[in-house]
Amino acid sequence: MIPDEKPASVLYLNNVSVSFDGFKALNALSIVIAPGELRAIIGPNGAGKTTMMDVITGKTRPDEGEIFFDGHVDLTKRDEAEIAQLGIGRKFQKPTVFESHTVWDNLELALNRDRRVFPTLFYRLSGEDRARIEEILDTVRLGHRRNDLAANLSHGQKQWLEIGMLLAQGPKLLLVDEPVAGMTDAETSETAILLKEIAKTRSVMVVEHDMGFIRDLDVRVTCLAEGSVLAEGSIDFVSSDPQVIENYLGR
Repeated sequence: MIPDEKPASVLYLNNVSVSFDGFKALNALSIVIAPGELRAIIGPNGAGKTTMMDVITGKTRPDEGEIFFDGHVDLTKRDEAEIAQLGIGRKFQKPTVFESHTVWDNLELALNRDRRVFPTLFYRLSGEDRARIEEILDTVRLGHRRNDLAANLSHGQKQWLEIGMLLAQGPKLLLVDEPVAGMTDAETSETAILLKEIAKTRSVMVVEHDMGFIRDLDVRVTCLAEGSVLAEGSIDFVSSDPQVIENYLGR
């Protein structure tokens, strides 16, 4: 029997635990992400943030607990490739783009289409595909760099291009790991605006240490510590929590 909360959620984690050699990386972790929600995840190193994303994407199997996507899909029974196909995209901290290709080509290569041999051999970019790429270029602020090699982009622009490549796959949920690490102040501010725009059409979970950026996002914040939720609410509520100050902000 699936509880009532799941149909109203894009992601539902309930009492999820993961141990590595006796160390509990996740300890009865429970989080619910609503459709179209932008959620910020904070917490000290070792809090379980990466392991949480690993269990959502199928890289790591939980020892116990439930993980449901889109109301009914049990992610604990799916592998990484299946989960990606379901509509969960993950962006790692270090951008991985095709540096010897143009910005446009990177997005074209990322489009969600039939990857079998014959469809790929005879593939021609449709008008719909072109319009999709143009839309993504506008979203990720790279329209003026479309014909430039990805290698020539700034670090921040490479981060935006990789977010664009994930958008080209049409995910329902985007997991973004420390997107503003190494960015300029201007790029950091623009990334907050960009992610808020993206969250108008899908759910986004952002893991980040930059508290100024988290404040710019102005969304619900979940603070993890020792593999479980320490506090949840607005940035002001969470950052004034004595346990959060002691475990994270005071360090």
